[in-house]
Amino acid sequence: MFAKNSDREPNEAQALVFVPRATHTEGETVRCTNATIPQVRETYAMLLSKPFWMWGCEMGINEHGVTIGNEAVFTKEPYNKTGGLLGMDLMRLALERAKTARAALDLITHLMETYGQGGNGGYTHKLFYHNAYIIADPNEAWVLETAGKYWAAVKVRDIYTISNALTIGDEWDLASPGLVEHAIDKGWCTSKSDFHFANCYSDFVYTRLSGSKARRTCSMDRLVAEDGDIAIETLMDVLRDHGAGLQSADWRPAPANPHGVCMHAGFGPTRSSQSVASLIVHLDPVLQTCWATATSGPCTGLFKPVWLEAGVPDIGPELQGTFDRSTLWWRHERLHRAVLEDYAARMPVYREARDALEREFMQYAGQLVAQYYRAKPQARREALEDFSMRCFARANLALETWTDRVLDKPVKRKMPFFYKQAWKGFNRKAGMPAT
Repeated sequence: MFAKNSDREPNEAQALVFVPRATHTEGETVRCTNATIPQVRETYAMLLSKPFWMWGCEMGINEHGVTIGNEAVFTKEPYNKTGGLLGMDLMRLALERAKTARAALDLITHLMETYGQGGNGGYTHKLFYHNAYIIADPNEAWVLETAGKYWAAVKVRDIYTISNALTIGDEWDLASPGLVEHAIDKGWCTSKSDFHFANCYSDFVYTRLSGSKARRTCSMDRLVAEDGDIAIETLMDVLRDHGAGLQSADWRPAPANPHGVCMHAGFGPTRSSQSVASLIVHLDPVLQTCWATATSGPCTGLFKPVWLEAGVPDIGPELQGTFDRSTLWWRHERLHRAVLEDYAARMPVYREARDALEREFMQYAGQLVAQYYRAKPQARREALEDFSMRCFARANLALETWTDRVLDKPVKRKMPFFYKQAWKGFNRKAGMPAT
């Protein structure tokens, strides 16, 4: 099983899109976010969760079950600020072209070494970083961490989480040529026996400011504690976790930078990001079931089933960075941002109803998957498509009801001044309607 929150700017709407398999002519090129490279003869069908303005994706799965998610990491290696492939572009290229997790890893490192990784990865604010990836398929999973053209990778044996920091130490399964020698030349270590990838290559200040240690501790502790009994519901709960000790009924997103997996933006330079999309994939060898919010805020959102062969139900026109009532992502923002005004008072208004609807979706999805193996191919696709569409339709109706109920709930505890000012700014730039 694979799970990820995508943490980006509050108004950086993230689209859930289906890209069909395609064939291409010889000599054709593909225009990525900042670079153009040669196209391949055939590209695979994909389900992508991607920032609306970017060619690449934050997470996705292809028709062979290859599933990838990435995180920004901050290293001592210089950043290419003028070109190269974004980490999100590298991920999409791998999903287009790889049939296995290992092939995807090999392709990402090859493309990175050939074209370089680089360019601005920020939406309204310039942000330069390197990338770490979890790369999985129904048979195996890898963690790939990079620093410029250097990289190391480990095969996942049980549970692994990443969160904006290098995690590989003095043991790895694969690595780029010169990884250790470069660190010795730079004076980051004295010998091979002294080498530790994360310690040598990490930028201490930016890695610390990202809060990665606390958030990774949160995810690892939760999953290790439930090892052997991890289900889709477990991963939903982990993606909604605001941090150890912060799950009380009185929890508020304003006072401090979140220490959990579910992030909320606020005031200040270290609080410019929040969880704007969530994806869980059950990597069954025959039928991979995806659970996507297609909205921000997993703690306020609803996971809905999607299958690659059935495509994505209609969730509105192409997204932009401003409010559009005709899109699911922005309609949910009315609810999400209203809840943030008084999380402790407003989230309970619909939490139980949300959880019950989610459980119903999972129960019937399980029955549908069990029937999948006995049905004819055409009937399989139609059944999956119909069920996914009905789930999204019910979710839309629920969203309208929950939004009205939340807006009717008076705010008991007002937001702190600077937190309120930050959200006034986000809402003004997005053209959010008054509540």
